[in-house]
Amino acid sequence: MSYVLWNEVMNYNPKNPDFVNRDRFVLSAGHASMLIYSLMYLTGFEALTMDDLKQFRQWESKTPGHPENFMTKGIEVTTGPLGQGIGNAVGIALAEANLAARYNKPDCEPVIDYYTYAICGDGCMMEGVSNEACSLAGHWGLGKLILFYDDNKISIDGHTDISFTEDVCARYESLGWHVQHVQDGNTDLDGIRAAVANAKAVTDKPSLIKVSTLIGYGSPNLANTHSVHGAALGKEETEATRENLKWEYAPFEVPSEVATAMTENCI
Repeated sequence: MSYVLWNEVMNYNPKNPDFVNRDRFVLSAGHASMLIYSLMYLTGFEALTMDDLKQFRQWESKTPGHPENFMTKGIEVTTGPLGQGIGNAVGIALAEANLAARYNKPDCEPVIDYYTYAICGDGCMMEGVSNEACSLAGHWGLGKLILFYDDNKISIDGHTDISFTEDVCARYESLGWHVQHVQDGNTDLDGIRAAVANAKAVTDKPSLIKVSTLIGYGSPNLANTHSVHGAALGKEETEATRENLKWEYAPFEVPSEVATAMTENCI
């Protein structure tokens, strides 16, 4: 999801992270904050260095355990409590719709024109705040809001079947959303690309893209368990995972081809 978004879909400028018509990205599943930090580093945001990544979750670092927009330039919103980021994303999308209606004129290049993307997890979907906000988004027809639901069926306590078995896609359809499901979010990049294109083609509804994934993908012993929900793999499992994925590079080493691939499409 994040690779396709940041490398192929989103309109943003690492050298000017505040420009008005940038696409907004909200990580509602904020406990996965290393995802956004690594993406920002790989795409050239000046706010983060490799040393900052090495200080992950350390006191007063620029890479806290949840994204903080007052700590790290380029983070759109602070996300801590699950579901909060979805509410923020709805507000950002509403702001775009309001400003576009006010300032864009027929037969002229639009002054306001950006999308809002958000990634959430199963925990976000369990929260009441997300449902209330998404009900409004469906009612308002916020067609430039695209929400990715990373459905790995794991929470901090274990598999979600102990507490959460509802049909989320059916609920969002009832809220007035355009809904799609990518069955293999681990490797089906073309499926994710197609889902984004379909979502952008629907202009009168917000879009939910449910993406089924395997938590801890690549870990031979801890994948699909709550042990990788919020804890480090540990030395032995890290080595086993590196061997399983045939990743031969040193810790914190970014291969040159990866660095090139992640920056060549940026503005």
